[in-house]
Amino acid sequence: MKKHLRPVALVLAAVCISAAVAQPPTKPGASDPAATAQTLVTRCAGIHPGETVLISGSPRDLELLENIAVEVRKLGAFPLLTIDTERLIKKMYADVPAKHDQQEPKFAMKLAEFIDAQIDVEVGEAVDPLAGVAPQRILDTGKAMQAVHDRMLKRGVVSVHLGNNLYPTKARAALYGVPQETLAKIFWSGVDCDYAALQKTGRSVRDKLAAGKSVKITAPNGTDLTVQIGQRPVYVSDGVISTEDRSEGGPACQAWLPAGEVYLAAAPGTATGTFIADTFFHEGTLIEGLKLEFKNGKLTSFTAAKGDLGELKKRYEAAPAGRDDFAAIDIGVNPNVSIPAGSKMVSWVAAGTITVGFGGNAWAGGENTCPFEVSCHLNGGTLTADGTPVVEKGALK
Repeated sequence: MKKHLRPVALVLAAVCISAAVAQPPTKPGASDPAATAQTLVTRCAGIHPGETVLISGSPRDLELLENIAVEVRKLGAFPLLTIDTERLIKKMYADVPAKHDQQEPKFAMKLAEFIDAQIDVEVGEAVDPLAGVAPQRILDTGKAMQAVHDRMLKRGVVSVHLGNNLYPTKARAALYGVPQETLAKIFWSGVDCDYAALQKTGRSVRDKLAAGKSVKITAPNGTDLTVQIGQRPVYVSDGVISTEDRSEGGPACQAWLPAGEVYLAAAPGTATGTFIADTFFHEGTLIEGLKLEFKNGKLTSFTAAKGDLGELKKRYEAAPAGRDDFAAIDIGVNPNVSIPAGSKMVSWVAAGTITVGFGGNAWAGGENTCPFEVSCHLNGGTLTADGTPVVEKGALK
């Protein structure tokens, strides 16, 4: 999760879009955009009559975005469709002076005060559109946008995000070492899962974590980490924003698709030990054997068996206070998302995947609003809560 939303430059259209249609879609997209749109609007976001809904994405998915807008209006709600492009994202840094990065994002803040829900589709072909951008600029725009994110969480804005670092672009498939068609099959299978069953699994895992006070994560690769969770709230991203979620507000009103995560912010000052991610990517660069060392809730070092950590260290060193705090624990629970054997694919949602991170954790219900956050995935690991297995050797218990 990701889980900081990137600053967006909005090109707005209320009913029609003209210039944006020239860019052809990249295969493979949703096999049935109309059905997918209906699921996103009615099942996942649970849009109500009279609500205002911000819809965003790129020209690649224009048919899907249009269908989402239609489904919203069919319910008596009001859609606002916005278009973004990878080119625009890059030019907002390349052509706009850095002195503007810390300006209050007035338009975005107005929207955060006004909208009831947002549904967005991951933009761009590049794995990381911000690769190569100066770390300080990314942090400055992140700081400026933090108030927007905080306000949306406080208001309980329903947020559904389609992509979750798995959208099947050609570049992502190449990065993971799988055919694009294979990645597309995994992605859409994850999106089209049995949501009732996913909710049941998510709640079962949530209850096991909520009953514990201490989490231990181990794996054959040398991972051995202990984290206290106390009475921290445990959230489930099961792809459906229910009436219960709306009442709870905050992080409970978020969903990332493909869905299937159970997550919580750790008790501050408690994480101690080692976490090793066999596969990690930064700005589209493969890093293997990323080793994180924590003591009393603080990251004390990060090293890698193979790969260049230079750019990651630049972003880390430029980040403000809170960058080295242990952030959160996340467990994947989606049985439809699997990691192909021999691939470099990583995912938040694959059933049995264990993810931890450092830096900001407001998305997980924590108090750290640092705009810098890094998450690392572990497959084949074991996670226990007060000694009770939740994940054992990469499989949910």
